[in-house]
Amino acid sequence: MIQLLFTVLAAEAGLATVLLFKTPLRKLAMLALDRLKRGRGPVMVRTVAATVLVVLASSLHSMAKIHGHAGAGELDAPGALTPTDQVLLARHMLEASLMGYSLFLALVIDRLHNYIREMRGLKKNLEAVSKQNKSLQEAKFGSSDDDESKPYQKDIASLNEEIKKLKLKLKEKKGEVKDAEAKAQAAKTQSEGLALKYDRLLEDNKHLLDQVQSGDIGVSRSEGKKNT
Repeated sequence: MIQLLFTVLAAEAGLATVLLFKTPLRKLAMLALDRLKRGRGPVMVRTVAATVLVVLASSLHSMAKIHGHAGAGELDAPGALTPTDQVLLARHMLEASLMGYSLFLALVIDRLHNYIREMRGLKKNLEAVSKQNKSLQEAKFGSSDDDESKPYQKDIASLNEEIKKLKLKLKEKKGEVKDAEAKAQAAKTQSEGLALKYDRLLEDNKHLLDQVQSGDIGVSRSEGKKNT
């Protein structure tokens, strides 16, 4: 389960990194996301997200249950956790963190995809309006009659206003993309920290198993001495 979550998180971090920089890979990623959002793709994504949320809720419930056992005084020292409970709690915490970060990265990727598409549309509209404005200005200067140039002047003024609005929208979208990039980078850094935490968890689990095995060997030897 944890290995699968790490794989999904690494894939999402890689996809987010590809979307952050203008490279040929970004075009491929955009095409793949466009196809994913067509047909039954959104339904499948929502189903997977709902399943992950259910598993996340189950992990949180298990963590609360472990804390409840310790706080209820079921152990020798109320509030303390046995080594086994500590390993289980760390495992549930790691799984919950991985699932939460994977959902967060999926949301960031979706927002980046929408922002990039909107920015492309705004740039195309801006280019079209600029070409139209240029053609109207050429028609204005080429005409010698003032009466004929008045309608063109109105069109040019309206087009200039539209260009200003498009530039403002493009600037806003660029700011939103920068915010999404910062969030994606933060999530990537946190996922690397989770990988280190998982390695420490494996070491603690191995150490606990060694202790249990050594304890079993000691008990078996003491029982053998009593029998002799």
